[in-house]
Amino acid sequence: MQLNKTKIIFCVTNDLSYDQRMQRICSSLATANYEVELVGRNLPNSKPLNLNHNFKQTRLTCKFNKGKLFYLEYNVRLFMYLLKQYTTAFCAIDLDTLFAVGLVSVLKQKTLIFDAHEHFTEVPEVTNRKVTQWIWNTIGKIFIPNAKLCYTVGPQLANILGEIYENKFEVIMNVPALVDGVDKVDEVNGVDKDISYIFYQGALNESRGLEQAILAMHQVGNIQLWLAGEGDLSEQLRELVVKEKLQNKVIFLGYIQPENLKSITLNAKIGLNLLAPNGLSYYYSLANKYFDYMQAGVPCICANFPEYIAINNKYHCSVLIDCNIDLIAQSINELLQNNTLYETLKNNSLKASKNFNWSLEEQKLIGLYKHLFNK
Repeated sequence: MQLNKTKIIFCVTNDLSYDQRMQRICSSLATANYEVELVGRNLPNSKPLNLNHNFKQTRLTCKFNKGKLFYLEYNVRLFMYLLKQYTTAFCAIDLDTLFAVGLVSVLKQKTLIFDAHEHFTEVPEVTNRKVTQWIWNTIGKIFIPNAKLCYTVGPQLANILGEIYENKFEVIMNVPALVDGVDKVDEVNGVDKDISYIFYQGALNESRGLEQAILAMHQVGNIQLWLAGEGDLSEQLRELVVKEKLQNKVIFLGYIQPENLKSITLNAKIGLNLLAPNGLSYYYSLANKYFDYMQAGVPCICANFPEYIAINNKYHCSVLIDCNIDLIAQSINELLQNNTLYETLKNNSLKASKNFNWSLEEQKLIGLYKHLFNK
């Protein structure tokens, strides 16, 4: 089969509906005249795909949805699917798709690309499981040195991953498009939208300061904490809220579609991007939520980690703290009571957003792919 234009198949293990980074990357490359397909996972609660995207989307269904059996099954299913596809290049997103993608790229003699959204072997769920960590790291060391293009979300991770896997990593930050004006919040799961709220968007997983943020709500006044997303701690966090009798102050929104997430973020009073230093992946992270808050002009209470320190030293757009209950409460109260500080952070966030937005990263991304394929 002859391809009319360069085709790239991107592979993830997550639900395609909520992966904003991959939606941006695939859309930008499709607009730049690449044929793009994004392959992901079909979960029992997956919503219908958004058919308005300009790239193909494919979901694979597994019998197992977590643990070692899931990763094994998914890579087998992904391998079998990719083996039948005609394409120019395969892109593995993180190490959990790399075995299938790397093996197919070797067998079919196609270009291998690697996109690291995080330092996968240093996430909290993996750092204390040495055998699991060794397996993922070994897969990386087998395939990544032969990748024709590698990139990740921040400068520090690019240096670290480059040394480990003996390949150059470029940086494509996980930033949103510039926001044009402020949208009104629409109906969100029956929640009262007139009350002021602190907002967290992302996975409800360990080491993200969620337990501490919930307990901090005992010490703050007339404001709610809204949590958008689900994860490994979904049930545990809901139980904690009930135990602490905070049902009126902590609201779980569940999964929110990206187009609705934008309006909720824009109307938040404060954004949260709290992390515990459990693993180098979090320590050197640059989370998409941080830039979403920035674009919305929402002051952020953020982890006091190197990449955020570097940005804050230049733009002063966040409150950087260590992750503990009292500091979270103090920071929330200060932002609510100190209007001068609040307005300063808000205005500085909007100024910083001119330098951290997808229109800039998109140019870099397309440039990397043009160079790779000699376009």
